[in-house]
Amino acid sequence: MARPAFDRARDEAMTLPLIAILRGIQPNEVLDVGQALADAGWHMIEVPLNSPHPLVSISALTAAHPHLLIGAGTVLNPDQVREVHKAGGKLVVSPNFNGDVVRAAVDLGMVCLPGVLTASEAFAALDAGATGLKLFPAEMIPPAAVKALRAVLPAAVQLLPVGGIDVTSMATYLAAGANGFGIGSALYKPGRSADEVKRIALDFKAAFEGTIRA
Repeated sequence: MARPAFDRARDEAMTLPLIAILRGIQPNEVLDVGQALADAGWHMIEVPLNSPHPLVSISALTAAHPHLLIGAGTVLNPDQVREVHKAGGKLVVSPNFNGDVVRAAVDLGMVCLPGVLTASEAFAALDAGATGLKLFPAEMIPPAAVKALRAVLPAAVQLLPVGGIDVTSMATYLAAGANGFGIGSALYKPGRSADEVKRIALDFKAAFEGTIRA
């Protein structure tokens, strides 16, 4: 069955393929931070499952921002995929490749970004139905490695380095063939205000678009 609202959220996400990773966020602050990200023009938000009450936060975010692509990170098994889906999440991000996780997400019509480090993992993830690939940890996948992967992977595959990315490193990765990024503690860490998150989010958006404000 076609799901126009979901398709629109997915398409809009690709106009600024930056995932806000809100590790450690509390449910009582997630709406303010989510609004700050939406105001900054971000379309994807990930609440890692090792955050406090993550499903509560995901449910609140999806209710407040149905047009955004919101879901969970650190998803390690199919049961967690189903829990995220039940909470309203449309996005599943993992630090690793697990075929059962990918297939569960695909069966539920969710965007699935498994973590891969090697070409073998990348092709296995795509064969399982992954929407795109999280290159993790990016500290171990420098731009030269991204360029090598891009040379052998299908051109349409979305590659998103995650781990240690800041506004100064984005251009080199993009030139090597990356499509977007997951941004964690450089954007949000527990205790950081929504206003500060918005300011940083705008800096990352500008860096991605090639006009670094920082």
